[in-house]
Amino acid sequence: MYAEPKIWFTLMNKLAEMIITYVRAQVKAGARVIQIFDSWVGALNVTDYRTFIKPTMDHIFTELRKENVPLILFGFNAKHLLVEFNDLPVDVIGLDWRTTIPEAREMGIDKVLQGNLDPAILLADWDTIETRTKAILDDGMKDGRHVFNLGHGVSPDITQETLGKLSRLVRAYSKRA
Repeated sequence: MYAEPKIWFTLMNKLAEMIITYVRAQVKAGARVIQIFDSWVGALNVTDYRTFIKPTMDHIFTELRKENVPLILFGFNAKHLLVEFNDLPVDVIGLDWRTTIPEAREMGIDKVLQGNLDPAILLADWDTIETRTKAILDDGMKDGRHVFNLGHGVSPDITQETLGKLSRLVRAYSKRA
């Protein structure tokens, strides 16, 4: 990226076209929402993101807008990039567990937010899981523009039973809004 920027941008352009083609096939096959999930973007500073990544993401999401499905961007450990994400043609910005809904709103993020339960909490006792989940749901319901989700992926040691119980809690607790 730094040593060979010409090669970097050639690679980014190829990857962008591959992603666009793949996502269009997913939508044609029935996908009704698309999330681009970037586990490494948080390693970049804002200046490098603007230079080396954002133009590609803008191209990808601009093309995918034509598919008429909701578009989500999730960047792991990327609180410092949320304002940059907010400028992209996406519908939803995913948050990891390090950023709360009120913090994102204080930063001026005006898009729908998704997240942000720490997946490690799902290894705790049920009272802890329930307390943390309800706190996120309360923030989300106050905000009115939030989709509950984990703040990253599910690890293999989290049981299906816990995930089922979490889903039931989210549905039941959200109905009271």
